[in-house]
Amino acid sequence: LVNRAFERITGYQADEAIGRKASFLRGPKTNLSVVAELDLAVAERRPIRRQLLNYKKDGTEVWLDIDIVPVLDPSGECTHFAATERDITEERKSAARIVEQAAFLDKARDAIVVRDLDQRIRYWNKGAERLYGWTESEALDRSASDLIYSSLDKFSPAMETLMEKGGWRGEIEHFTKTGKPVMVEARWTLLRDPKGAPKSVLCINTDITERKKIENHLLRAQRIESIGTLAGGIAHDLNNLLAPIIMGVDLLKHFGLEGASRKVVDDIERSAKRGSSLVKQVLSFARGVEGARQVLRVREIIDELESIIRNTFPKDIELVVRMSNEELLIHADPTQLDQVLLNLCLNSRDAMPKGGRLSVLVDQVILDENHELIHPGVVPGPYVCFEVADTGCGIPPENMEKIFDPFFTTKELAKGTGLGLAITMGIVRSHGGYLNAYSELNRGTSFKVYLPAESRGKVTETKKIEAVDWPRGNGEWILVVDDEIPILTVTQQTLNAFGYQVMTAEHGAQAIGLFAANRDKIALVLTDMMMPVMDGPATILALREIDPEIKIVAASGLSTSDSRATSGHLGTRHFLAKPYTTGTMLSTIKTALLEDV
Repeated sequence: LVNRAFERITGYQADEAIGRKASFLRGPKTNLSVVAELDLAVAERRPIRRQLLNYKKDGTEVWLDIDIVPVLDPSGECTHFAATERDITEERKSAARIVEQAAFLDKARDAIVVRDLDQRIRYWNKGAERLYGWTESEALDRSASDLIYSSLDKFSPAMETLMEKGGWRGEIEHFTKTGKPVMVEARWTLLRDPKGAPKSVLCINTDITERKKIENHLLRAQRIESIGTLAGGIAHDLNNLLAPIIMGVDLLKHFGLEGASRKVVDDIERSAKRGSSLVKQVLSFARGVEGARQVLRVREIIDELESIIRNTFPKDIELVVRMSNEELLIHADPTQLDQVLLNLCLNSRDAMPKGGRLSVLVDQVILDENHELIHPGVVPGPYVCFEVADTGCGIPPENMEKIFDPFFTTKELAKGTGLGLAITMGIVRSHGGYLNAYSELNRGTSFKVYLPAESRGKVTETKKIEAVDWPRGNGEWILVVDDEIPILTVTQQTLNAFGYQVMTAEHGAQAIGLFAANRDKIALVLTDMMMPVMDGPATILALREIDPEIKIVAASGLSTSDSRATSGHLGTRHFLAKPYTTGTMLSTIKTALLEDV
């Protein structure tokens, strides 16, 4: 016996089904193990309920929920069976879609979380497990505000915006199961029930921790570059102010001073040279001024550093020095490399006023393309890693992003300029490397300097420059060109005192007129590179047009490789970086006069 619903579901009419075994409804995908279970239950005269895939008359698949029960006569004997069959094909398809969608959500890289209005977590995908470390079973029914937030300062305002506007998007800090902070880009959507009432919140969170690190590196680089541009702009004027002071002091000392007068002049000299050193430090940081690069044995650099530390640092600071390879070579300016390492060691010393351990570790590492993404300009390959680590007071987290900014210091007044790490960063960058810092309060600080390793090359032995007497002139005429009157005055007085005759010009156009009228008399021109009316490069070109063999010394308050290169391209062999000393100027002029053109 079959009813109308059977005919509608299967497509078979009653007369096509009555008298036949149920096997005519089966097909290639029918689960025979389920069929066996149904047959066994019928044989044992007991009820059973199963889901089974059968086939309609036209061959279409149909999922049936089959509930079979035995029908008993008054004596308790089973006379036949009644089977109630319900079409659940659409339900099965919906369930399959849900499973498939859940699988897609689990494969998503983003953390997908659904929480109710009480912040209880109702859904937690595999992406959330990967990001936060909590499994689904650990996270479900937990409060999201307790699980991944250490503070509700940003969470609460975001929730207010969500309830008001139906959505919120922004960057917010979360914490993993281990307590590690992660920065996420969050997109929250308010979900509503059929009546329009708020029901739950769908959260899609993307981990942007590494991206933020890269952005911070780039922002720091831009900030430093901006400060460097500003420093370069004022350096010329500062050096022009200091130049006549330094040369004037040299000249006064040459005339002979005694007693209180000599002490005053010495004080002026110290202050002027300190100012000059400060400007050079700023330029060294800002422009990455290059010194004389040569192939160096790292072992020798470390030995010299170790000697300085052991002889000058407090005895309650334990020094540990370790190198993984004694044959490491590096192409660098030895003075600047010494400055980098000594700056870091001095900072470590100051961080351990009550003693501690200072470690200087050297190793060779290979940097891949990933480092180039975070540190633009770093070429993949072998590097020498210098690590300077201490067990001192550490650096507060809020200061970590500022420590490389020029003039930022936590030291007492007059105990630090705030330029040490800025200069260190500038030197390292100019050598094609980069610098990393890590610190924990009350546990210490570690700086790692990565510089390109040198595989081969002749090791250069550095020699100290011995002091020489200031050379004198023999009545030669020198044309001095500078827009700063104090520099002209003190330069003229100095050159006159040392046997030269001098003409002065305040800009290039005036210098050209003087030179044209006194071409046979003038032996050398000393010209500034930055002047109004006609600057140094234009003046040099014009002088060469009049006399291609004229000897020229260029000078600039911007003591960068660019200024040297510019003067060099104009055929000028000698360059003076302001503020220069009297000895430097006299030696350079004498050398230029004695050279063959």
